[in-house]
Order: sequence, then structure tokens, then C-alpha cells
Amino acid sequence: MEKDISGQDFQEVGNPRLRRNMGFKDLIEMYGEIYGFMSGHLYDSISLIRSIDPPQLRVISFTANLVSTGLRSIFAQLIREGVFNVVFTTCGTLDHDIARSSGGKYLKGSFMADDAELYEKGYHRLGNIFIPLTDYGPKVEEFVMKLAEEASRDKQDWPLYELLWKAGSMISDEDSILRAAWEKRVPIFVPGWPDGAFGTSIFMARQKGLKVNVNYFLDMQELASIFFREQSSFALIIGGGISKHHTIWWSQFMDGLDNVIYITTAVEYDGSLSGAHPREAITWGKVKARANKIVVYGDATVILPLIAYELLDNWSWNR
Repeated sequence: MEKDISGQDFQEVGNPRLRRNMGFKDLIEMYGEIYGFMSGHLYDSISLIRSIDPPQLRVISFTANLVSTGLRSIFAQLIREGVFNVVFTTCGTLDHDIARSSGGKYLKGSFMADDAELYEKGYHRLGNIFIPLTDYGPKVEEFVMKLAEEASRDKQDWPLYELLWKAGSMISDEDSILRAAWEKRVPIFVPGWPDGAFGTSIFMARQKGLKVNVNYFLDMQELASIFFREQSSFALIIGGGISKHHTIWWSQFMDGLDNVIYITTAVEYDGSLSGAHPREAITWGKVKARANKIVVYGDATVILPLIAYELLDNWSWNR
């Protein structure tokens, strides 16, 4: 069925020109004039941020692959400067953040590298990021063992978000997501926390007799206290999977998000959650029917810094 366009007042696409020494705001206005194809969506997402006051609930959801890149420090900055007060992510975020905070080297590589050769020389590959084997698993395992030893002295049953605050208190790296979350007491929710080196290391610590237990039902109690009440809301959802679903799943309990921006490369036509648009979430009560909702297709390493700049410029409490 064709979309009804009767009565709409269409504007002409612009003819912008680049100028030397353009500022950020001028650049964004230029995207609005370029308009097609995702430039218009990027412009609209930044216009949305400019058009609303910082809501009470400000959620960011992202997948772990991004934490292997330089975006890691930007995520930490967005938390530390008060832009977001709830985080949803995957277990790999904990792994990468701990490994890098512990001195692990993440190297600029190539998508076209020979993977068999990389394996022989002792490297993991994550896209065009190379990680020495010794700078990943062993560093996470060593850190988590120390975390488990300290945590077991305090109590046995831990909500994961509190255990992650304790982890953050043990990290001195200013670019660490976990440290920033501990400093600001922003809860990080990781529903798939066993799915990575962090979760396996907790299991191994328990096998060695350390009395530390992650009780995610305690995290769900905290989630209920956050989402089971009326409040204004905004979510920036980067990528898909379990972190995206956990974000919108809990949002249904406050009758859906008021404002939401998706950054994704997934298509909706295979019926996947990762590719589903906010309009589909309306049918589940996870996004309000009249919500401000925008999808920007593209690589988050290109798009997020532009959106993050606007968020920091408008919603940061540390300006």
C-alpha cells in the first residue's frame, strides 16, 4: 500500500556548499540541506536532541564490538558528564573495558588480513582491530579473580550492576566505562553477562571456592524501580541484539519510550529484533505511538561521535 502524501508541503532539497573553517552546527545544517539519504535522518536525530529538555530517564544501549574501538572513551565521557543515567550492553563490553583498562593493546589492523596467519602469530581479530591473545583473556581472568576475591569478603549475593560498580572502583583508567559508571553511580545492565570472558571468569572463581554469586533477579528489582513509574524518557540504541531488546522490553512497563534514536546496519525485512524499527515497537507498547522516533542507518563509529557531540553540548552537566 502506498503512503498517503496528500496535503503535505514538500520542501526542495538544498544546494549547500562547503566553507573553510565550518563549525559543527554549520556542518549539521548542511546535512539537513543534503537531506538524501541518511543525511536527513542524521539531521533529524540531532534536531530531536535540540528540541527537547533532558528527560528524567536517559538510556544508552550499545553492543560490545564498539568498545574495541576508540568509541570506548566517548561512552565513558557520556556517562561521566551525566548525559545518560542507565546503560544496557553485552558481556563483551565488560571484557574489552577490563582488558584495555588493564593495559591490553588494541591495535589498528585490516579487514583484509589473513586470519590463519593472525591466529598463528597470536592475535584475535575484531573487524579491523587486532588484539594480542595475551592482552585479552588472561587480563580479564586475572582482573575478575581479584574482583571475586574482594567481592566475596563483602557479601555472597550480588546484583550485577553493583558488582560492576565494585569493578569500576578497582580501575584507574579515566577512559574506562566501568570506572565512569562507578563514579556517577550509573547502573550498567548486562542480561547476557555469562556470555563472555567476564562470565566464565566468575564461574571459574566459584569453582575455586570463592563465594561470589551474581543474582540477576536483583538487577531486575532495580530495573523495576526505574521503569515501573511515569517519567519522561529518551533512549539512544546503537546496534541490536539482547541489549536493544532489554532496553525496549523494560520500557513497556512505563508505557513506552517518549523519544528514541536507533543507529543500526540491520534490515527489518528478515523479521529480526536487531533490524526492527521503532514503529514495530509501538505494537508491543515499547515505544509510544506519538514518540519522536528516528532510525539512522550506518556505521556507529562514523555516526555516534556527531550525535554524542550534540548530546554533550546540550545535556552535559560538566560544561
